[in-house]
Order: sequence, then structure tokens, then C-alpha cells
Amino acid sequence: MSKPTVAIVGRPNVGKSTLFNRMVGGREAIVADEAGTTRDRHFGDVEWNGRAFWIVDTGGMVPDSDDAMDRAIRRQAELAIEEADVILFVVDAKEGLHPLDEAIAQQLRRARRPILLVANKLDHLPRVSFDPELYRLGLGEPLAVSAAVGKASGDLLDRVVELLPPASADELAEGVAVAIVGRPNVGKSSLANRLLGEERYVVSPVAGTTRDAVDTELNYHGQTIRFIDTAGLRRKSRVDDDVEFYSTVRTRRAMEEAQVCVLVVDATIGVHHQDLRIASEAWDHGKGLIVAVNKWDLVEEKESNTATRGHAIVVEKAPFLADVPFVYLSAKTGQRARQVLDQIVAVAESRGRRVATAEVNQVLEALMSRNQPPQKEGEEVKLLYATQIAVAPPTFAIISNRPDDVPEHYQRFLIKGFRQAWGFEGVPIRLKLRARKGAAR
Repeated sequence: MSKPTVAIVGRPNVGKSTLFNRMVGGREAIVADEAGTTRDRHFGDVEWNGRAFWIVDTGGMVPDSDDAMDRAIRRQAELAIEEADVILFVVDAKEGLHPLDEAIAQQLRRARRPILLVANKLDHLPRVSFDPELYRLGLGEPLAVSAAVGKASGDLLDRVVELLPPASADELAEGVAVAIVGRPNVGKSSLANRLLGEERYVVSPVAGTTRDAVDTELNYHGQTIRFIDTAGLRRKSRVDDDVEFYSTVRTRRAMEEAQVCVLVVDATIGVHHQDLRIASEAWDHGKGLIVAVNKWDLVEEKESNTATRGHAIVVEKAPFLADVPFVYLSAKTGQRARQVLDQIVAVAESRGRRVATAEVNQVLEALMSRNQPPQKEGEEVKLLYATQIAVAPPTFAIISNRPDDVPEHYQRFLIKGFRQAWGFEGVPIRLKLRARKGAAR
């Protein structure tokens, strides 16, 4: 399973966004602004006591209100509650129990999710206490905090972690998890249907039809492939509907869970800036990556080098895509679609491949004999030995007497040499320069 989700809900002006910012701890939040309103939707990632989870902020709920804005905010909060593994119900402890708090509590009890009642705005803890009337909400012991100054926020995070679902097992023991990602209406569900051989997903020409990430397993040549079909990612400024906002949350969770991401692009439109952003996000997070160029049958006046020219243009914009397999296909007709499965198996194998230390050092020595590390004044820069320290993605440590003096361009040269030696197509390679024990840095 992917990182769990925690939703922050409550009536207006109880400090939900302040608590969100406190828990995110300065990390950049993903924000969607709705034109013409003061309402922001945020989600971000939190790490605490060895557990990581998503946190989602919501607007202030006003149950039973017929106001258009209140209805929209209420729908947003309801979607967050549906997605949540844990709910933080925030109340204003300085004001005490409010009728809206009681109405929201009644709705939350129906959600059948773990709920923590957060009594906020107690800035002078531990010298103050909350209104005992809060017990009337029937949600257990209120947790007194001050989101503004951070008091007791660690205690709150401890309780959140206790309520999270168990951490997932080793991803490599569960087959290959594949996230099919891309902008709306490029044919992600159609490709999944084609690969699975049946209509597992609803397919529609209307952009954004797929709202949920649905797992479906396929056994291919003895390898279990678990597909996660996701809602289309859009630019943050284009997420102008609550349902699509939470579809974006689910898509990012799916990408994080996946070992391999299949980025579907529309051949009739070409690779969009948003496609490159999605690809970069998957690559930066160490995922295997395949680009499926869909609707290739609709490209008119193709020449023998049309794909080659198009690939060169894309690589010029994003050089890392030179190391990513491209499959030119038609999900509608099935043309070359099965090649995607072959590439998934190959990329997953590369991502989990381990190279013997002796072989790593042989390749390193050959690379250095061809191109020595650049030297600076002072002691000679030496690369002493190397070993692979991790898989998924492949990560190599190189021990040096002066690791800080190995420039980026030379590190890229080494990565390129490692890739030429062992393939690793569709997989990012990580390089860590380390000082030998006892050496001054």
C-alpha cells in the first residue's frame, strides 16, 4: 500500500491550515487555487517516528448550509474524509464547544475512520485546559495543542502514527507495481484494458473519467504485474474541481507506490510540458519509467524516421529521457501494445539488479583509465573503490580521498559508463561519493 493519508477537517477559523503548516514543517505544499474564491486546497507529506504519510487540508465546513461556497467546501471535506486513513477534527478550544462542531462530529462518526479530536489554540499550555464540554462530542479524549506556536504538536503526531495502518511489506516481494500515469484523456484506461485483455476500466472520451486508482493483477510470463490505473495529472493551476483535486492526490500516491511508471502521451499532440514534469517526478523519485506514445495509428504522413526525430526533440528538452524506452503504440488497435508488458518486466528487473563489487571496480578502473578525475590544487583526487549499496533504484557508493572535489560532470560520466556496462534502461542510477574512513574531507 502507498503512504496513508490524514485529513484535517473542522468548521471555519479553528486553525486547520495553521496545523497543516505546522505538520508539513516548511515543506512545499501542493496547492490548488479555485478562481474567484479565497479557498486553497493543500496536501503535503509528513515524516514522523519513521512513518511517512500524506496530510490534506480542507476548507471550513458549515453543515446544512445552502450557500454555494459552503456546499463546495463541504463536498471537498467529504472527499477528504473518504480518502483518509486518519481524521484530525480540529476545534477552537478557546471558544469552547460550538453547534457546528457537534454537527460535524455527528457526520464524522458515520465515516467509520479513526478520529483524533484536536483542541487547538491553547497557546499557553500547559497552564490552560480545554472546555470539558468537548467530551460531549463523543470522540474520546481531546488532544490539547497550539498549532500557532507548536506546543504539543509532537504529541499529536505520535498519536497520528499510532493510528496509521501497518506499513507495507517489501515492495519487491509483491510483484511489479505499475502506475499508468499521464495527462487526462491520453488513453491510460484504454491501454490498461488492452494489456489486461478485458474492459476492466470505464473508458470515455471525456477528460478525467477515471476518478479512482484501481489495482488489477496480471500474470505475464510468470511475473505478477499489478496495474494501478490513475486519474490524469494536470498542472496545479488547472485542478479546478474538487474531485479532480483528490484524483491528483490518488495519482501521486500511486506513483509513489509504483516500482515502474508508464507515462502515456498522445502522439497526435506530442510531448507536453506537463508530460515532462510527470516524467521528471517519477525519475527523481527513483521509479522505473516507460513512455507509451499512444494513438500512433492516428499520426498522418509518418516517415521512417518520424519517431526518431520526435524522440530527439524530447531528449533535447529532458536529457534523462535518452535512457528511457519509448513504445509507439495504439491502445485502440493493439499495435505494439504488448511491448509495454515486455518493457515493464525488463525495467523492473533492471531496477532490482545487483552487480558484484568486483565487476563494479573493474568498470570503474576502465572508466578512469579512459578519463581521469579532474584535479584541483593540493592533494590528488583519487577514486579508491566502488560498490553497489542499494537497488530500486541502483545506487553505487564510490570511496574517494576527496569526495567533495569530484565535479558533477565527472559523476555524470561515471553514471553513463555504468549504464553502458549494465544497461539499466528506464531506471535512474544514483551515485554517492564518500570519504574513506579516517580521511579528512
